[in-house]
Amino acid sequence: MDISFPNLGIYLRNVPKSFSVFGFEIALYGVIIGIGVICGILIAAWQAKRSGQDPELYWDFSIYAVILSIIGARIYYVIFAWDQYKNNLINVFHIRNGGLAIYGGVITAFLTLFVYARIKKQNAFRMADTGVVGLILGQAIGRWGNFTNREVFGEYTNNIFAMRLPIEAVRPGDISQSIAEHIEEGMNYIQVHPTFLYESLWNFGVLALILLYWQHKKFEGEIALLYLGGYGLGRAWIEGIRTDQLFIPKTTVPVSQVLAIVLFVGALLCDIVVRVRQRNK
Repeated sequence: MDISFPNLGIYLRNVPKSFSVFGFEIALYGVIIGIGVICGILIAAWQAKRSGQDPELYWDFSIYAVILSIIGARIYYVIFAWDQYKNNLINVFHIRNGGLAIYGGVITAFLTLFVYARIKKQNAFRMADTGVVGLILGQAIGRWGNFTNREVFGEYTNNIFAMRLPIEAVRPGDISQSIAEHIEEGMNYIQVHPTFLYESLWNFGVLALILLYWQHKKFEGEIALLYLGGYGLGRAWIEGIRTDQLFIPKTTVPVSQVLAIVLFVGALLCDIVVRVRQRNK
C-alpha cells in the first residue's frame, strides 16, 4: 500500500485505493474523477460569466457531456483493447474494473458540444473555447485517480521524479521488460516514470496558458485549438514512455500518441490558416 518518490525524499505509507461506506466499497479513482468533473464545470461557468456568456448554458451542457463522454471513453478503450473483451462481451459493461480512454471522452465531448450548440442556436466555437477551460482542469485533477490506482506509469527511470510502487499493487501487464530487468533479487517494488504526474502538471500549464492568452485570441475557436495542440504536444511525448498503451490493431503503434500528434499538427495548421485569411481580408 506504500508509494514513494525516493529521490525527492517522499515516502507515503498505506495509501488506499478505496474506502468503505456502509459496507459499500468506493474507489478513490471515482471520487477524484468526480471532483475533477465538478471543478471543470465550475471553472467553465466562471469563464462564461467572465466573458459575457450565460453560465447556465454550460451547466445544462455538462449533464449531456459528462454522461456521453464516459460512454465515449469506454467505447474508445474497448475498440483498441478488443482482445480483452471479445471472448466475454459482458465485461464491456463492467466499467468499475477500469478501462476509460481520455481521448474517447474528448472526442465525444466535442461532438456533443457542436450538436448542443446547434440546438441552442449558440456559437459552437465560442462554447468550445469556454468548455476546454473546464476540460483541461478536469483532466489535470482526474489524473490523480491514476495515482491512487497505481496505474498510468512509464518505463524504468532513476530521475528526480522516479516513483516506486509495490509489485503486487500493479497490473502484471503494465510491467514491461525494461522495468522487470531492473527488479533486483529481494526487491518487492518497481521504479518508474510517474507519467500521471507529468500529464497533470502539463495540463495545469496548458490551463494557465489558456487563461493568460484568452484576452488576446484572434478568433472564436482559437482557445479550443490551443487546447487541442497544447494537450496533444504533451500527450505525444508522455504516451511514448507509458507501459499501458493502446495500439492501432495489428501494429505496435500507440493510437493515442498518433492521435495526439495529428491533433497538434492539425490545430497548428488551422490556427495559421485562419490568421492568414483574416489578414488577407
